[in-house]
Amino acid sequence: MLSVTNKYFTDEADERHTIQQMEKKSYPSDVCDKSFSESINLTIHRRSHTGGKPYTCDVCDKLFSKSGSLTIHKRLHTGEKPYACDVCGKSFAVRGSLTKHQRTHTGEKPYACDVYDKSFSVSSNLTVH
Repeated sequence: MLSVTNKYFTDEADERHTIQQMEKKSYPSDVCDKSFSESINLTIHRRSHTGGKPYTCDVCDKLFSKSGSLTIHKRLHTGEKPYACDVCGKSFAVRGSLTKHQRTHTGEKPYACDVYDKSFSVSSNLTVH
C-alpha cells in the first residue's frame, strides 16, 4: 500500500513538473515542433536544421555545432580523461562512458525489453536485441 501511495505522489509530481516545463518553453522552433525554455537552446537546436558548425578544432579543423562537443573532441588530441572510476581507477574522456563502465561493477541493467524478460546495461544492446 505504501509503495502505491509513493508511486501516486511520484506520478503526480512528475506530471506537475512536466506541465511546468512545457509552460516555460516559450522559444519554439520555426522548423519543427520542438520548444525550448531558453533562447540559447533554440539557437543550438536550429543548427541541427541548418548544419551550422561555428566551433572549430584548432588541431584538426573538425567542425562542431556545440562548444561542449568541441571540448570533448579536444580530449582525443590531449589524452585528457577527467572521469575516473572510483572502483578500479579506469579513466574516461566522456562522463557517459564512465557511467556505462560503472555498470560492469554494479551489474545495473536499466534498459529492459518490453517483450522478453531481458535487460541490458547499454541502450544500444537493447536496440540490437
